[in-house]
Amino acid sequence: MSTPPLPRTVVRMAARWLACLQAGRATAAQHAACAQWRRADPLHELAWQRAERLQAALVTLPPAVGLQVLDRPRDQGRRRAARQTMAVLAAAVPAGYLAWRGTQADSADGTATLTTATGERRSTVLADGTRLHLNTASAVAIDFQSGLRRVLLRQGEVQIETAHDAQQRPFVVDTRHGRIRALGTRFVVRRRDDEASTLVAVEQSAVEVQTAQAPGRPPTRVEAGQQLRFDAAVVQPLRPADPQPAAWTRGLLFARDQRLADFAAELGRHRPGVLRCAPEVAALRISGVFRLDDTDAILAALPHTLPVRVVWRTRWWVAIAAPSAPPSG
Repeated sequence: MSTPPLPRTVVRMAARWLACLQAGRATAAQHAACAQWRRADPLHELAWQRAERLQAALVTLPPAVGLQVLDRPRDQGRRRAARQTMAVLAAAVPAGYLAWRGTQADSADGTATLTTATGERRSTVLADGTRLHLNTASAVAIDFQSGLRRVLLRQGEVQIETAHDAQQRPFVVDTRHGRIRALGTRFVVRRRDDEASTLVAVEQSAVEVQTAQAPGRPPTRVEAGQQLRFDAAVVQPLRPADPQPAAWTRGLLFARDQRLADFAAELGRHRPGVLRCAPEVAALRISGVFRLDDTDAILAALPHTLPVRVVWRTRWWVAIAAPSAPPSG
C-alpha cells in the first residue's frame, strides 16, 4: 500500500524532535512538548512514525548527524544529503528497514544499539547470555565495557532475563529517572515519553531501584510479584505487579476491567498513526485477551462488545466514538 506524502515542514520538525529526544540530554519539558506536538495533528504522528522507521533502518547513523545536516545549508553536499534524507523519510524505507532487522544485536566489544519500530517486537541474546525482549517503539543502548553490564533504556519497554556472568559484573538498567540493579532475575522496565516516571515490574527474584537525584540513599528492593514507579527524585510505594506484565512478549494484550481510554492508548502504541478515544466512551470498561498481530481486527470487534463505533478516516487515523456522535479530535 502506498503512503501519502507529508509536508516538508512536518518532516523537518519530526527529524528535529527525534534528534533532540535521542541525543540523551532532552529535558522533561522537551519530552512533554514533543508528545504535545505529536498529538496536535495526525500528520505529525505519521511523520514521527516514519522518522522512527528511518532511525531503525539507519541505526548506525546518530540522529544528531541528521540534525547537523539540516542546519548547515551553506554546504552544497550537505544540502543534497539533507534533501535525500528527508525524501527517504517522506516515503518511508521498507527495504532498508528489512535489511536492518537482519543485523547482529551485539558487537564483539559488547556495545550495541537496538530499536524497534511501531508495531514491532524483537528478542535477542546478549554477549553474556542475557535474553532481552524489546516491545514496540523501543530503543536501548548496551555497554558491557565499563565493568558493568549496562542497558540504557531510552524509550519504550524491555523485558530482561539476566544470565550468570563469569566476570561477576553487576547488571544494571538505566533510565533518565535512575538505575535498576538486577539480582539474578527476570523483570520488565518501561519508560515512555508521555509518562513522567519509570515502571519496573519483577517476575522472578528481585531488583534494587536507585533514583537519579538521590544516589546516596539506600536502594529500594522490589521482589518477585511486585512493581513500582519512580522518577528522578521519588520512589513510589510498592504494589502488586500486574498479572501479565510481559504478555506482549507472546504477542498478547491483556485487559482486565480496563478503562477504554487506557486500552486505546496501549493499543495505539502497537499500530502506526493516531488512535483516538472520545471522552463520551472513555470510561467504558473492557476485559479480554487480544492478539497484537492484527490491531485492525481488535478495533473491528469493539462495537460487538461495547456501545461504540469505530471511525476510520484513513488507515492511520482511527477514532473510537459513541454510537451516534461524531468522533472526538
